[in-house]
Amino acid sequence: MKIFDTSLEGVKVVEPDVFSDNRGYFFESYHQGRYSENGIINTFVQDNESRSFRGVIRGLHYQLNPFAQAKLVRVVEGVVFDVALDLRKGSATFGKWFGIEISGENKLQMLIPRGFAHGFSVLSREVTFIYKCDRYYNRESERGIRFNDPFLGIDWHLPQGEWVVSGKDRVAPLFHEAEINFNL
Repeated sequence: MKIFDTSLEGVKVVEPDVFSDNRGYFFESYHQGRYSENGIINTFVQDNESRSFRGVIRGLHYQLNPFAQAKLVRVVEGVVFDVALDLRKGSATFGKWFGIEISGENKLQMLIPRGFAHGFSVLSREVTFIYKCDRYYNRESERGIRFNDPFLGIDWHLPQGEWVVSGKDRVAPLFHEAEINFNL
């Protein structure tokens, strides 16, 4: 397994060791001991799975402290453009985002620590997306930032005419209006 730092402190990309032969492939999608040895020390308590279709944009989602969640995300089938947005006031990268293409083929994973918003766009016909969370979902602390905020300038790698976005995500606050309680 290889773990790569990104332009946002704490956000990491994981490239697992994949063993392929004429029968298919095998890899450990998570092994707490190996992840801990490589600096990912979260204790994950909840797994979530979503199924989406081309053009869907989900996000940008987060939970306020003290219910903030770290997430370890991956794609089982399909392709997404996955985005982490730094919400930590005092961070050198506050308001900056990092994005990477994650697919069932490349098997990459991304760790999004607490203090970041998360979102993704579906680039394939369909996608099955899985993420581990280190805290349980808490509806009262759930927040969002508008996916197409011009200040953020996120390129979702989809033509605007293909966007499929929930009503809640369409009216989420802009970055400068969002409730954020993360500090470094």
